[in-house]
Amino acid sequence: MMDSIRIDRFRIRPYDLPLRRDWRSARGGFQRRRGWLVCAETDGEIGFGDCAPIPAAGTEDHESAESALLNACACAPGRSAVEILEMLDKEFVATPAACFALECALLDLLSQAEGVPLRRLLAPDASDVVPVNGILGALATLTTDDLQQAAEAGFRVVKLKVGVEEPTAEIARLKALAPLVPTDMRLRLDANGAWGFDEACRILDHLAGLPIESLEEPLRIPDSSRLEALQERSTFPLARDESLAGLSADVDLRGLGVRRIVIKPAVVGGLRSALDLSRRAAAAGIAVVVTGVVESAAGLWPTAALAAATGSRLPHGLATADWLAEDLGVPPRLNGGHLSLSDRPGSGFSPHPNPG
Repeated sequence: MMDSIRIDRFRIRPYDLPLRRDWRSARGGFQRRRGWLVCAETDGEIGFGDCAPIPAAGTEDHESAESALLNACACAPGRSAVEILEMLDKEFVATPAACFALECALLDLLSQAEGVPLRRLLAPDASDVVPVNGILGALATLTTDDLQQAAEAGFRVVKLKVGVEEPTAEIARLKALAPLVPTDMRLRLDANGAWGFDEACRILDHLAGLPIESLEEPLRIPDSSRLEALQERSTFPLARDESLAGLSADVDLRGLGVRRIVIKPAVVGGLRSALDLSRRAAAAGIAVVVTGVVESAAGLWPTAALAAATGSRLPHGLATADWLAEDLGVPPRLNGGHLSLSDRPGSGFSPHPNPG
Protein backbone atom coordinates (compact mmCIF):
# COMPACT_ATOMS: atom_id res chain seq x y z
CA MET A 1 0.00 0.00 0.00
CA MET A 2 2.72 2.49 0.98
CA ASP A 3 4.56 1.99 -2.30
CA SER A 4 1.39 2.86 -4.25
CA ILE A 5 0.89 6.19 -2.46
CA ARG A 6 2.56 8.97 -4.39
CA ILE A 7 2.92 12.38 -2.83
CA ASP A 8 1.62 15.34 -4.80
CA ARG A 9 3.38 17.81 -2.55
CA PHE A 10 4.45 18.78 0.94
CA ARG A 11 3.32 22.12 2.34
CA ILE A 12 4.69 23.76 5.45
CA ARG A 13 2.84 26.41 7.42
CA PRO A 14 4.71 28.33 10.15
CA TYR A 15 3.08 28.86 13.55
CA ASP A 16 3.90 30.75 16.73
CA LEU A 17 1.90 29.64 19.78
CA PRO A 18 2.02 31.39 23.18
CA LEU A 19 2.21 29.40 26.42
CA ARG A 20 -0.11 30.06 29.35
CA ARG A 21 2.96 30.40 31.58
CA ASP A 22 6.72 30.25 31.22
CA TRP A 23 8.35 26.85 30.80
CA ARG A 24 11.43 26.71 33.05
CA SER A 25 14.18 24.12 33.39
CA ALA A 26 17.90 23.87 34.16
CA ARG A 27 18.53 24.12 30.40
CA GLY A 28 16.63 27.38 30.06
CA GLY A 29 13.04 28.17 29.26
CA PHE A 30 10.62 29.55 26.73
CA GLN A 31 7.34 31.45 26.52
CA ARG A 32 6.24 30.42 23.02
CA ARG A 33 6.50 27.40 20.73
CA ARG A 34 7.42 28.08 17.15
CA GLY A 35 7.40 25.55 14.37
CA TRP A 36 5.73 24.40 11.18
CA LEU A 37 2.58 22.42 10.47
CA VAL A 38 3.63 19.93 7.78
CA CYS A 39 1.04 18.71 5.27
CA ALA A 40 1.57 15.77 2.91
CA GLU A 41 -1.00 15.74 0.12
CA THR A 42 -2.07 13.07 -2.36
CA ASP A 43 -5.31 12.67 -4.32
CA GLY A 44 -7.10 15.15 -2.10
CA GLU A 45 -6.07 13.42 1.14
CA ILE A 46 -3.85 15.18 3.69
CA GLY A 47 -1.53 13.83 6.37
CA PHE A 48 -0.20 16.08 9.11
CA GLY A 49 3.01 16.42 11.07
CA ASP A 50 4.54 18.98 13.42
CA CYS A 51 8.09 20.28 13.31
CA ALA A 52 8.80 22.12 16.58
CA PRO A 53 12.58 22.16 17.11
CA ILE A 54 13.96 22.61 20.61
CA PRO A 55 17.78 22.40 20.58
CA ALA A 56 17.99 22.22 24.39
CA ALA A 57 16.18 18.87 24.18
CA GLY A 58 18.48 17.53 21.47
CA THR A 59 16.91 18.58 18.15
CA GLU A 60 18.38 20.73 15.41
CA ASP A 61 17.92 24.50 15.44
CA HIS A 62 15.08 26.28 13.63
CA GLU A 63 17.20 27.31 10.65
CA SER A 64 18.36 23.74 9.99
CA ALA A 65 14.83 22.40 10.41
CA GLU A 66 13.40 24.90 7.94
CA SER A 67 16.11 24.09 5.41
CA ALA A 68 15.36 20.37 5.70
CA LEU A 69 11.62 20.94 5.30
CA LEU A 70 12.13 23.09 2.21
CA ASN A 71 14.41 20.43 0.75
CA ALA A 72 11.68 17.82 1.26
CA CYS A 73 9.10 20.12 -0.34
CA ALA A 74 11.32 20.47 -3.39
CA CYS A 75 12.07 16.81 -3.98
CA ALA A 76 8.90 15.03 -2.77
CA PRO A 77 6.38 15.61 -5.61
CA GLY A 78 5.74 12.43 -7.57
CA ARG A 79 7.73 10.19 -5.26
CA SER A 80 6.17 7.28 -3.39
CA ALA A 81 5.84 7.34 0.37
CA VAL A 82 8.39 4.50 0.54
CA GLU A 83 10.95 6.50 -1.44
CA ILE A 84 10.50 9.53 0.78
CA LEU A 85 10.79 7.49 3.98
CA GLU A 86 14.02 5.97 2.66
CA MET A 87 15.26 9.47 1.87
CA LEU A 88 14.45 10.59 5.41
CA ASP A 89 16.35 7.64 6.88
CA LYS A 90 19.46 8.44 4.84
CA GLU A 91 19.54 12.22 4.47
CA PHE A 92 17.68 13.71 7.45
CA VAL A 93 19.57 12.13 10.35
CA ALA A 94 20.96 15.51 11.44
CA THR A 95 17.50 17.11 11.51
CA PRO A 96 15.38 14.81 13.72
CA ALA A 97 12.53 17.28 14.35
CA ALA A 98 12.04 17.81 10.62
CA CYS A 99 12.31 14.07 10.00
CA PHE A 100 9.70 13.39 12.69
CA ALA A 101 7.26 15.87 11.15
CA LEU A 102 7.65 14.59 7.59
CA GLU A 103 7.40 10.96 8.68
CA CYS A 104 4.27 11.68 10.76
CA ALA A 105 2.60 13.28 7.76
CA LEU A 106 3.40 10.26 5.59
CA LEU A 107 2.29 7.71 8.19
CA ASP A 108 -0.88 9.70 8.83
CA LEU A 109 -1.68 9.38 5.12
CA LEU A 110 -0.83 5.68 5.09
CA SER A 111 -2.95 4.84 8.13
CA GLN A 112 -5.86 6.69 6.50
CA ALA A 113 -5.38 4.64 3.34
CA GLU A 114 -5.24 1.42 5.40
CA GLY A 115 -8.35 2.46 7.33
CA VAL A 116 -6.72 2.11 10.76
CA PRO A 117 -5.69 4.50 13.55
CA LEU A 118 -2.02 5.40 13.37
CA ARG A 119 -1.23 3.58 16.63
CA ARG A 120 -2.47 0.30 15.12
CA LEU A 121 -0.39 0.87 12.00
CA LEU A 122 2.60 1.03 14.38
CA ALA A 123 1.47 -1.92 16.53
CA PRO A 124 -1.75 -3.90 15.94
CA ASP A 125 -2.21 -4.44 19.69
CA ALA A 126 -1.76 -0.78 20.65
CA SER A 127 -3.98 0.40 23.50
CA ASP A 128 -6.85 2.87 23.19
CA VAL A 129 -5.83 4.99 26.19
CA VAL A 130 -2.45 6.23 27.33
CA PRO A 131 -1.59 6.91 31.00
CA VAL A 132 0.09 10.28 31.46
CA ASN A 133 1.78 12.22 34.22
CA GLY A 134 0.76 15.70 35.26
CA ILE A 135 3.29 18.39 34.33
CA LEU A 136 3.50 21.05 37.02
CA GLY A 137 6.59 22.97 35.90
CA ALA A 138 9.45 24.09 38.11
CA LEU A 139 9.54 22.99 41.75
CA ALA A 140 10.24 26.62 42.69
CA THR A 141 6.80 27.71 41.46
CA LEU A 142 4.77 24.75 42.76
CA THR A 143 1.90 25.44 45.15
CA THR A 144 -0.18 23.12 47.29
CA ASP A 145 -3.16 24.07 45.10
CA ASP A 146 -1.26 22.71 42.07
CA LEU A 147 -0.86 19.36 43.81
CA GLN A 148 -4.49 19.25 44.86
CA GLN A 149 -5.73 20.08 41.37
CA ALA A 150 -3.48 17.40 39.87
CA ALA A 151 -4.84 14.83 42.31
CA GLU A 152 -8.43 15.83 41.53
CA ALA A 153 -7.67 15.50 37.80
CA GLY A 154 -6.66 11.88 38.37
CA PHE A 155 -2.89 12.11 38.03
CA ARG A 156 -0.95 9.59 40.09
CA VAL A 157 2.44 10.84 38.93
CA VAL A 158 3.32 14.51 38.54
CA LYS A 159 6.49 15.85 36.98
CA LEU A 160 8.56 18.67 38.43
CA LYS A 161 11.58 20.46 37.02
CA VAL A 162 14.47 20.58 39.49
CA GLY A 163 18.01 21.90 39.17
CA VAL A 164 16.60 25.41 38.65
CA GLU A 165 17.47 26.66 42.14
CA GLU A 166 20.35 25.83 44.49
CA PRO A 167 20.19 22.18 45.63
CA THR A 168 19.81 23.07 49.33
CA ALA A 169 16.75 25.20 48.56
CA GLU A 170 15.18 22.51 46.37
CA ILE A 171 15.83 19.77 48.93
CA ALA A 172 14.16 21.89 51.59
CA ARG A 173 11.17 22.48 49.28
CA LEU A 174 10.82 18.76 48.54
CA LYS A 175 11.00 17.80 52.21
CA ALA A 176 8.37 20.41 53.07
CA LEU A 177 6.22 19.25 50.17
CA ALA A 178 6.40 15.50 50.91
CA PRO A 179 3.77 15.44 53.70
CA LEU A 180 1.32 17.23 51.38
CA VAL A 181 1.63 14.73 48.52
CA PRO A 182 -1.42 12.41 48.40
CA THR A 183 -0.58 8.89 49.49
CA ASP A 184 -1.29 7.47 46.01
CA MET A 185 0.75 10.13 44.15
CA ARG A 186 4.46 10.19 43.33
CA LEU A 187 6.80 12.92 42.11
CA ARG A 188 8.73 12.49 38.87
CA LEU A 189 11.75 14.80 38.96
CA ASP A 190 13.69 16.10 35.95
CA ALA A 191 17.06 17.75 36.58
CA ASN A 192 17.87 18.33 32.89
CA GLY A 193 21.57 17.65 33.54
CA ALA A 194 21.94 20.24 36.28
CA TRP A 195 24.34 18.55 38.69
CA GLY A 196 27.87 17.24 39.01
CA PHE A 197 28.42 13.71 40.32
CA ASP A 198 29.27 14.56 43.93
CA GLU A 199 26.36 17.00 44.09
CA ALA A 200 23.99 14.38 42.67
CA CYS A 201 25.14 11.85 45.28
CA ARG A 202 24.33 14.25 48.11
CA ILE A 203 20.93 15.09 46.60
CA LEU A 204 20.00 11.42 46.17
CA ASP A 205 20.84 10.78 49.81
CA HIS A 206 18.44 13.55 50.84
CA LEU A 207 15.70 12.21 48.54
CA ALA A 208 15.68 8.80 50.23
CA GLY A 209 12.32 8.19 51.84
CA LEU A 210 10.50 10.91 49.89
CA PRO A 211 7.63 10.03 47.50
CA ILE A 212 9.84 10.11 44.38
CA GLU A 213 8.81 8.05 41.36
CA SER A 214 11.97 8.64 39.29
CA LEU A 215 14.68 11.18 38.48
CA GLU A 216 15.61 12.14 34.92
CA GLU A 217 19.03 13.33 33.73
CA PRO A 218 20.75 14.03 37.06
CA LEU A 219 24.24 14.56 35.64
CA ARG A 220 25.69 17.47 33.71
CA ILE A 221 28.06 15.03 32.02
CA PRO A 222 26.04 11.81 31.55
CA ASP A 223 28.86 9.30 31.96
CA SER A 224 27.37 5.80 31.99
CA SER A 225 29.61 4.44 34.75
CA ARG A 226 28.76 7.35 37.05
CA LEU A 227 25.07 7.02 36.24
CA GLU A 228 25.31 3.35 37.15
CA ALA A 229 26.91 4.29 40.48
CA LEU A 230 24.08 6.76 41.12
CA GLN A 231 21.47 4.18 40.14
CA GLU A 232 22.92 1.70 42.62
CA ARG A 233 22.72 4.41 45.29
CA SER A 234 19.09 5.24 44.49
CA THR A 235 15.93 3.46 45.61
CA PHE A 236 13.99 4.70 42.55
CA PRO A 237 14.72 4.61 38.80
CA LEU A 238 17.03 7.09 37.16
CA ALA A 239 16.31 7.94 33.53
CA ARG A 240 18.16 9.22 30.50
CA ASP A 241 16.44 11.65 28.14
CA GLU A 242 18.38 14.42 26.37
CA SER A 243 21.57 12.36 26.57
CA LEU A 244 19.99 9.81 24.21
CA ALA A 245 20.31 12.28 21.32
CA GLY A 246 22.63 10.90 18.68
CA LEU A 247 22.65 7.44 20.29
CA SER A 248 24.10 4.84 17.92
CA ALA A 249 21.58 2.27 16.68
CA ASP A 250 23.86 -0.59 17.72
CA VAL A 251 24.69 0.59 21.27
CA ASP A 252 24.00 -1.89 24.07
CA LEU A 253 21.24 -0.20 26.07
CA ARG A 254 22.13 -2.24 29.14
CA GLY A 255 25.25 -0.10 29.36
CA LEU A 256 23.41 3.21 29.77
CA GLY A 257 23.67 3.01 33.55
CA VAL A 258 19.97 3.63 34.29
CA ARG A 259 16.74 1.66 34.68
CA ARG A 260 14.62 3.87 32.42
CA ILE A 261 14.82 5.90 29.22
CA VAL A 262 12.64 8.79 28.09
CA ILE A 263 11.99 8.79 24.35
CA LYS A 264 11.09 11.93 22.42
CA PRO A 265 10.32 11.00 18.79
CA ALA A 266 11.19 14.54 17.65
CA VAL A 267 14.67 14.01 19.14
CA VAL A 268 15.38 10.46 17.96
CA GLY A 269 14.16 11.14 14.41
CA GLY A 270 10.61 9.88 14.16
CA LEU A 271 8.02 7.32 15.20
CA ARG A 272 9.72 4.32 13.60
CA SER A 273 13.10 5.06 15.22
CA ALA A 274 11.40 5.70 18.56
CA LEU A 275 9.40 2.47 18.40
CA ASP A 276 12.53 0.49 17.51
CA LEU A 277 14.37 2.09 20.45
CA SER A 278 11.50 1.23 22.82
CA ARG A 279 11.57 -2.41 21.71
CA ARG A 280 15.32 -2.63 22.16
CA ALA A 281 14.93 -1.11 25.62
CA ALA A 282 12.25 -3.62 26.59
CA ALA A 283 14.50 -6.48 25.43
CA ALA A 284 17.28 -5.06 27.63
CA GLY A 285 15.00 -4.81 30.66
CA ILE A 286 14.85 -1.01 30.58
CA ALA A 287 11.54 0.76 31.13
CA VAL A 288 10.28 3.33 28.61
CA VAL A 289 8.46 6.64 28.93
CA VAL A 290 7.42 8.60 25.82
CA THR A 291 7.29 12.40 25.99
CA GLY A 292 6.69 15.24 23.61
CA VAL A 293 8.45 18.59 23.27
CA VAL A 294 5.49 20.83 24.18
CA GLU A 295 4.45 20.78 20.56
CA SER A 296 1.07 21.49 18.99
CA ALA A 297 -1.77 19.00 18.75
CA ALA A 298 -0.39 18.02 15.32
CA GLY A 299 2.65 16.56 17.07
CA LEU A 300 0.90 15.40 20.23
CA TRP A 301 -1.50 13.04 18.45
CA PRO A 302 1.18 10.91 16.72
CA THR A 303 3.39 10.98 19.83
CA ALA A 304 0.47 9.62 21.86
CA ALA A 305 -0.02 6.96 19.17
CA LEU A 306 3.62 5.98 19.65
CA ALA A 307 3.15 5.74 23.43
CA ALA A 308 0.16 3.45 22.89
CA ALA A 309 2.19 1.30 20.49
CA THR A 310 5.10 0.78 22.92
CA GLY A 311 2.94 -1.11 25.40
CA SER A 312 4.60 0.71 28.31
CA ARG A 313 2.18 1.12 31.20
CA LEU A 314 4.18 3.87 32.86
CA PRO A 315 2.62 7.35 32.76
CA HIS A 316 3.96 9.17 29.70
CA GLY A 317 4.87 12.85 29.49
CA LEU A 318 2.09 13.90 27.14
CA ALA A 319 -0.26 16.09 29.21
CA THR A 320 1.19 19.24 27.67
CA ALA A 321 -1.76 20.64 25.70
CA ASP A 322 -2.95 22.81 28.60
CA TRP A 323 0.38 24.62 28.60
CA LEU A 324 -0.51 26.17 25.23
CA ALA A 325 -2.76 29.23 25.21
CA GLU A 326 -3.50 28.53 21.52
CA ASP A 327 -3.25 25.37 19.41
CA LEU A 328 -3.50 24.21 15.81
CA GLY A 329 -6.29 21.74 16.48
CA VAL A 330 -8.03 19.80 19.24
CA PRO A 331 -5.56 17.63 21.22
CA PRO A 332 -6.31 14.13 22.53
CA ARG A 333 -8.91 14.17 25.30
CA LEU A 334 -7.48 14.07 28.81
CA ASN A 335 -9.57 12.26 31.42
CA GLY A 336 -8.54 10.84 34.79
CA GLY A 337 -4.82 10.89 34.09
CA HIS A 338 -5.22 9.22 30.67
CA LEU A 339 -5.35 10.39 27.07
CA SER A 340 -8.18 8.87 25.03
CA LEU A 341 -7.19 8.17 21.42
CA SER A 342 -9.38 8.27 18.33
CA ASP A 343 -10.60 5.17 16.52
CA ARG A 344 -10.85 6.92 13.17
CA PRO A 345 -8.18 6.23 10.54
CA GLY A 346 -5.09 8.41 10.75
CA SER A 347 -3.31 10.11 13.61
CA GLY A 348 -6.47 11.73 14.99
CA PHE A 349 -5.36 15.30 14.29
CA SER A 350 -7.61 17.76 12.44
CA PRO A 351 -6.53 21.38 12.09
CA HIS A 352 -8.60 24.34 13.15
CA PRO A 353 -9.60 26.58 10.21
CA ASN A 354 -6.68 28.88 9.41
CA PRO A 355 -4.44 27.58 12.24
CA GLY A 356 -2.19 30.27 13.67
